[in-house]
Amino acid sequence: MDRLLRPIRAAVKRHGLSGTNPGSLLKRHIPIHTASTDLTVPGHLEADAVAHCGSSLAGDFIWSLTFTDLASGWTENRAIWNKGAHDVLEHVRQLESQLPFALHSFDVDNGAEFLNHHLWRYFFDRPHPIEFARSRPYHKNDQAHVEQKNWTHARQLLGYDRFADPTLVPILNDLYERLWGPFHNFFCPSVKLQEKKRVGSQYVKHHDQPQTPYQRLLQPDHVTAAHKIALRQQFAQLNPFALKQAIEEKLRTIFHQLQCTAK
Repeated sequence: MDRLLRPIRAAVKRHGLSGTNPGSLLKRHIPIHTASTDLTVPGHLEADAVAHCGSSLAGDFIWSLTFTDLASGWTENRAIWNKGAHDVLEHVRQLESQLPFALHSFDVDNGAEFLNHHLWRYFFDRPHPIEFARSRPYHKNDQAHVEQKNWTHARQLLGYDRFADPTLVPILNDLYERLWGPFHNFFCPSVKLQEKKRVGSQYVKHHDQPQTPYQRLLQPDHVTAAHKIALRQQFAQLNPFALKQAIEEKLRTIFHQLQCTAK
């Protein structure tokens, strides 16, 4: 059957290729963590990488890093060329300095871009180490929160095209940091599952009221007073309609450059 289907599979464009290369050097030092210890306090992040490789993982191309806070849903994306360990560390370092809450734990998959000594030392060589954990191999549901954001924040924005032009990295990062992140974090509400129970042959789910990540962070005792003031000031300066228009303009620039590169 595989032999007969080989020419058909080669002709059909595949979506959603997995670019996770196992990082085995530190697995004995980084524990497996399948569930969050605290879903009410911000600062517990899940991280993952999305390959903008088109239909082939061969060669060089851009990746999107996704970081999601489990309690609030606050999500940040960063673009990176070839997901090298040093560049991933620099983005994590920059992200931690910009987050509106303290970082408590960092959960990743088993990719070598995260399971490396650079990131491991960054989290452990400090007075108060950050909990660094990994999911089980081949269990995507262990990182269900960030897997969902990979779709809503990376795939729905950029699709499945191949981004093989390194000059697009700073343009994508400007889009992620200045436009796309604030638009979702301040103006796109979501619901959180509060209860799930089985009634007969069906599961009944109960969710809370829709709130944006910004609104969830303003709840009592979730972040410091200084961070709340900074968030309110940033919110007052944002216009969702202007952000949306700027996002569309930036995307036209990106895909125009992508088409010129392809030619």
